[in-house]
Amino acid sequence: MTDDLISKKELLDLTGISYGQLYRWKRKNLIPEEWFIRKSSYTGQETFFPKQQILPRIDKIIHMKDGLSLDELADVFSPSLGEVEMSAQQLIDRNIVSLASLELLTEAGREQPLYGLKQIMMLYVLEKLLMSGDITRQEGTLLIEVMSDHYYRFRDRASELLLIRKMGVPTFMLVGAGAELYFDQGVKVVLRITLATFMEELKLKLGSV
Repeated sequence: MTDDLISKKELLDLTGISYGQLYRWKRKNLIPEEWFIRKSSYTGQETFFPKQQILPRIDKIIHMKDGLSLDELADVFSPSLGEVEMSAQQLIDRNIVSLASLELLTEAGREQPLYGLKQIMMLYVLEKLLMSGDITRQEGTLLIEVMSDHYYRFRDRASELLLIRKMGVPTFMLVGAGAELYFDQGVKVVLRITLATFMEELKLKLGSV
């Protein structure tokens, strides 16, 4: 667990930001409250952060803050997109998904005339993982099922998507971000990704046209 955390001092030294910037970004909701983890250390209480989440977030803030206000950045990083509905053709035209992902959705019996936020997010994750080669088409069908049935439960909470395999059989899981999970020795964690990252990319795509 310690390897997954970075101390506040290490974070400030590594990124070059100041203490004041860090806490200003926290007040503006650019960095979630739950990422500030208080733990005991040999010097007393110290603040740590989830390394795999905080470092990319600060890098994005640094590179985007000249073009967007802090309030606009907070909207990008917020967990919700508000009300949105798009057709399959609109999703293709906006380069959010490809025909291959939509065909897989049809094969799974989940196609709809219009797609809301939950479905668009699911399709975007499916598209990214299929195109990167991180998952197979069979695994893509499983991803469609688990996100269609359960992603709404995390609408206002940070979540992670896991792909595990046991004896070659794949299973997807949705869990709260940072949750500690324990498996028997026969289970291999193939993929563990923070869905907030995909949401940020998706919001930028939807807001770019």
